[in-house]
Amino acid sequence: MRALLPLLRTGWGWRAGAPAAARLPRGKSAGPGPHGAMAQAFYRTEERGQLYSPDYRLFFKNVAGHYISPFHDIPLKVDSTENLFNMVVEVPRWTNAKMEIATKEPLNPIKQDTKNGKLRYVANIFPHKGYIWNYGALPQTWEDPHQKDKSTDCCGDNDPIDVCEIGSKVLSCGEVIHVKILGILALIDQGETDWKIIAINVNDPEASKFHDIDDVKKYKPGYLEATLNWFRFYKVPEGKPENQFAFNGEFRNKAFALEVIKCTHECWRTLLMKRCDRGAISCTNVQVCDSPFHCTQEEARSIVELVSSSPDKGSKEEEQVWHFLGK
Repeated sequence: MRALLPLLRTGWGWRAGAPAAARLPRGKSAGPGPHGAMAQAFYRTEERGQLYSPDYRLFFKNVAGHYISPFHDIPLKVDSTENLFNMVVEVPRWTNAKMEIATKEPLNPIKQDTKNGKLRYVANIFPHKGYIWNYGALPQTWEDPHQKDKSTDCCGDNDPIDVCEIGSKVLSCGEVIHVKILGILALIDQGETDWKIIAINVNDPEASKFHDIDDVKKYKPGYLEATLNWFRFYKVPEGKPENQFAFNGEFRNKAFALEVIKCTHECWRTLLMKRCDRGAISCTNVQVCDSPFHCTQEEARSIVELVSSSPDKGSKEEEQVWHFLGK
């Protein structure tokens, strides 16, 4: 019989208590950075299969070496009183492979998205190369496809809420970092609300300058305009129309963004406690002990062991093509 980690009730939900050996005193860090180093100390990843292949999976482990779900087991907030959130990095800046948390698979590893049996890559649309930020998601959030958003009048896209991290460092797929929320953009994708959080890594050298969306306009002029255009056009090379936005494409501020995050966290709680239609979403978790989808460490290990670890030596990244969409 294994001992379960105690659940700590924060202002916005649950997180598992860290083992005593892993806990650090308030204000102390596990490395040179005050926040990011601690996040890295708590989580690690394990690859299965070959990168750029349909079989590739990136699983997550906690500080004790036990497999966890990055969707359900990593807490949303780092501290219940601060504007400080965990972000799971799915796609490093300047890369093209559409990596994402596999919401429909047990333990929700990161995988490369596919469409019609083909691996997905975002197009290079001049002058941008791949994703123009470190792209990822906030854990313990869910955009409910059955709940109409009062701001956009559209239902959610059935995914964790997306994050565009605008710091200077190119991060790695699977990193868990601490971010400050700055604002939000409301993309309407094929009739669904697809919120895009604008955030910055708290360990970025310029993070202290950024407190709200206007600071992005001040210190990174042109970045928000580039972000809007990127989301507007990124599906056009696939033959799809330009994307649309709520609020005429205007970015909303930090306070608005925090309310959206709070709402999506509540939707996630409802999902994990089996109080709504989850469809094909996998809610298997290791650390939310009062969830009906909770599993043991041994069961989690069995899930991972079923995934092939044999690399496919024939896999390689897609060749680069550039698209010019000038009017």
